[in-house]
Amino acid sequence: MSAERLTIALQKGGRLGEQSLELVAAAGLRITKGANELLYRVENYPIDLLRVRDDDIPTFVADGVADIGIVGRNVLEEHPFDGPAPEVVMALGFGRCDLKIALPAGSDYAGPKSLEGQRIATSYPHLLGRYLRDYGIVAEIIEMRGAVEVAPRLKLAQAICDLVSTGATLEANGLQAVATVLRSEAVLIRAPRASPHAPLIESIIQRFKGVTASRGAKYVMMNAPRSALPQISRILPGAGAPTVTPLAGEGDRVAVHAVCQESVFWETLEELKRAGASAILVLPIEKMM
Repeated sequence: MSAERLTIALQKGGRLGEQSLELVAAAGLRITKGANELLYRVENYPIDLLRVRDDDIPTFVADGVADIGIVGRNVLEEHPFDGPAPEVVMALGFGRCDLKIALPAGSDYAGPKSLEGQRIATSYPHLLGRYLRDYGIVAEIIEMRGAVEVAPRLKLAQAICDLVSTGATLEANGLQAVATVLRSEAVLIRAPRASPHAPLIESIIQRFKGVTASRGAKYVMMNAPRSALPQISRILPGAGAPTVTPLAGEGDRVAVHAVCQESVFWETLEELKRAGASAILVLPIEKMM
C-alpha cells in the first residue's frame, strides 16, 4: 500500500464481500486483481482494495491503515476500540440480518425479564451484554466462536444470541427467536482522523450514495389528464413532485415523469390507469446523483 493511494478495506469472502465488490464496480471503479487475494487495485483511480477478515476492518480503519471500509454493523458495534472509533458514513442497503435471542421452541417467554438468571450462548458478548444491561437483566454469557445454535441441545446454555437472516437455521435446530438485539446491514465507515485523500473519499461517498439510491428505484413515465395529477401523485410510491410537460395538440393532457424510490407493482400500474393515466412505462435506473 502507498501513501499516494486511497485504501478501501473490504471483507475478503462471503456474500457481503461479493456485494461490496459489486458496489465498488457499480460506482465506476475498474478493479484489477493483484498478485494475491489480499490486495486488488483500481485501474482508473489511485485506489487499492484491501481484502481482509471482517473483524479486522474496524481496526484497520480506526488506525488509518485503510481510509474507508465496508463492514457489517454487527461487526463494528461488537468491536472494542481503545482510541477514536471509525465514523459511520452511511448504510449501504445490503447484508441485512438481525442479531436475535432465541429459545427452544415452545419455551415460555414473557419479555426480556424471562432471561434473568439464564445461560446465553453467543459470538457477540459485547452486544448481548449491552442489551442485558439496558434491561437490567443479570444472566451468564457463554462465549462461542461457532455453531452457537447447538448450545441448548448440548445443555451448554438455555438460550442463544446469534445472527438471523431467514430463520431456517433456528428452525432446523428447534429454536424460536424471541427478541431482537440489533438490526444490522453493511455500512461505510471512514477513519476518525483527517486523510490526504479527502476529496477522493468524498467523490467515492457520493458515488456510493448514487448507487444505493438507484437500487430498486424506477423511472415512471405516462400520459394523463392534468386534472388527474393530484391523484397520480398520491399513487406513485416514494416519489417526489413529478415533472409535468404539456403534450402538443392534446389539450389538457400532459406527460408525467417521476422517480419512484419504492417498488412499483402491477397493482400500482392498474391504479394509475384507473386514475386516467395511459402509455405507462416503468424503467430501471442505472445511476443517480
